[in-house]
Amino acid sequence: MQKNWKRLKSEQVIKGKFYRVRHDYLVNPRNDKEVKVTIFDTDDAVNIIALTKDEKIVMVEQYRFGTETIILECPGGFIDEGEDQQTAAARELLEETGYTGQSWQYLGSIPNNPAFMSAYIHHWLVENAERVEEQALDEAEDMKVIEVPLENIKSMIQNGTINHPHAVSALTRWEKIWQ
Repeated sequence: MQKNWKRLKSEQVIKGKFYRVRHDYLVNPRNDKEVKVTIFDTDDAVNIIALTKDEKIVMVEQYRFGTETIILECPGGFIDEGEDQQTAAARELLEETGYTGQSWQYLGSIPNNPAFMSAYIHHWLVENAERVEEQALDEAEDMKVIEVPLENIKSMIQNGTINHPHAVSALTRWEKIWQ
């Protein structure tokens, strides 16, 4: 059975707007050797499956800086300090798409990237989504809202059209896609 690693110390290296970077010095329980690892601390985030009355999923296309590609994904973003997850999900959906909805359901969470990140992504489903206002994007956002027919989602995951790991996780947790 695996044992937990003992942390000897932590040093904050960078404090950015959306993340903090620290070095942790740990003892490997397998060989008692000290190792230095880099951890990205960010706030937890939400992503949302928004289902319209006519069985379409509200998604966004946006440029992702890390891969330098345009990605089709579920809307979402960081949970603000003191904000509960459902409130954050409703806020992010409205800001990024102009949509709101009824009947919120929590679908679970996943680690953002457990190899070097401390945060979790929380998946939410909202039904009867409808557009009620214009997008309210941040200065670093440029998104196109796309309604994807529910019956196309499974094949779009399988063929890689939808490949953002958080969107894939949320969508595959929702059993209606597999019915």
